[in-house]
Amino acid sequence: MTFIDYYKILGVKKTATDTEIKKAYRKLARKYHPDLNPNNKEAEKKFKEINEANEVLSSAENRKKYDKYGKDWKHGEEFEKAQQQQQSNRQRQSYSNSNQAYSDQDFSDYFESMFGGSKRYSSHNSRKFKGQDFNAELQLNLNDVYETHQQVLTVNNSKIRLTIPAGIENGQIIKIKGKGGDGLNGGPNGDLYIKFSIKNNTTFKRNGNNLYATVDLDLYTAILGGDITTNTFKGKVKLKIVPGTQNGTKVKLKGKGFPMYKKPNQFGDLIITYHVKIPSKLNDKEKALFTELQKLK
Repeated sequence: MTFIDYYKILGVKKTATDTEIKKAYRKLARKYHPDLNPNNKEAEKKFKEINEANEVLSSAENRKKYDKYGKDWKHGEEFEKAQQQQQSNRQRQSYSNSNQAYSDQDFSDYFESMFGGSKRYSSHNSRKFKGQDFNAELQLNLNDVYETHQQVLTVNNSKIRLTIPAGIENGQIIKIKGKGGDGLNGGPNGDLYIKFSIKNNTTFKRNGNNLYATVDLDLYTAILGGDITTNTFKGKVKLKIVPGTQNGTKVKLKGKGFPMYKKPNQFGDLIITYHVKIPSKLNDKEKALFTELQKLK
């Protein structure tokens, strides 16, 4: 296995903090994401390398092993245990396959046989290991996750058709089993973890399944009442304004919010806050009328 400098891939120093590593990963992941570089094999390869580097360096445990064991970081602890056992038994044990004592100089060959290298030893000397898990970030707009849809992602040079359920949350992570790195010695593949970064490109504010919006209301309608038409996330609705509606009044439109994750046909609510607009420029007649009203009060 060729040594891969994960620090170099992310463009950080070996002394980089967790925050610096996270920042570098996000910047590069956005730059080389397959969705932004369609049919670009070099970008796909770079994106894979970036995710592998982040998988190792973003985990304190994995990073410690990597710093200590280098390319063999996944199996470093097993290596030490095997070495200790071999050193204690090397003078009194022999292997049935070779019928030879196992010397220090042969230990690297033994290590290879354990972890997928040389095949000179029988299969019972090899252990199966799960492949490396991959991490990826998928950026979507809020209106992209209002309805369930499918996207095709390119990960590790293979295309994955992913169903994105309506109502998925910003920062939510889903696991796709077996779509990570290849297993070792016939072990299972790693898994792919996708984190969703959802940008709100609408005028609505989302909090869980509920949506929030502010609707301007002219002074005369607020005082006298009437009907107005306003937007929901999907389509328009007509609202009846009660006479004497105060600034900051809230109304709830049940079921007009965001879809609930993996709960078909269930939605949160839309909460509307009325913002009563005070006229800033009055003509002489309007001023006279307000003066009369003031006197009546």
